Amino acid sequence: MPIKQGWLEGARRVPSPNCDERPDGEVSLLLLHSISLPPGEFGGEHIERLFTNCLDPADHPFFAEIAHLRVSAHLLIRRDGECVQFVPFHGRAWHAGRSRWCDGLRERTSLNDFAIGIELEGDEVSPYRLAQYLALARVTADLLAVYPMLEETRITSHARVAPLRKSDPGLAFDWAFFRQRLARGAMLDQPQA
Repeated sequence: MPIKQGWLEGARRVPSPNCDERPDGEVSLLLLHSISLPPGEFGGEHIERLFTNCLDPADHPFFAEIAHLRVSAHLLIRRDGECVQFVPFHGRAWHAGRSRWCDGLRERTSLNDFAIGIELEGDEVSPYRLAQYLALARVTADLLAVYPMLEETRITSHARVAPLRKSDPGLAFDWAFFRQRLARGAMLDQPQA
């Protein structure tokens, strides 16, 4: 799925108003999240409604707590592997909140300035689906090819950058399997000797 002008080809576009320009244009971190709305339930339009400021607080008691939030992500990967894009990758989506990242040289805050946020439809206890891992590996490979400052060592979880506040994508996310799929995809792209 190539990326053209910041948009993933083949992804369904649902533009979010919750974004702006990156101050320095830097893209050097991939941040993985999980989301389910209502909590623990999958499917439906509630995530898209949250990211487009259209979530009705009367639809579920939990929505009254979050409907006022102005948040987004660059991409949502649904349980069946469908990709829904809200913000072009070169834009700044509002997904990281109060977070910190140490790149080995310095500690940084304001992660939205340089991070791409990908939401996996899920929660921290339900296993993620094969279709999600495959889609995430494909998208990640494309992002690594397009953004030279983004490296495999710069892929992390919301839990690692906001450990006292967040725990997603949780223990249900299989990092080893994701990295295996990512490496396998990269190997398939190599010319045969």
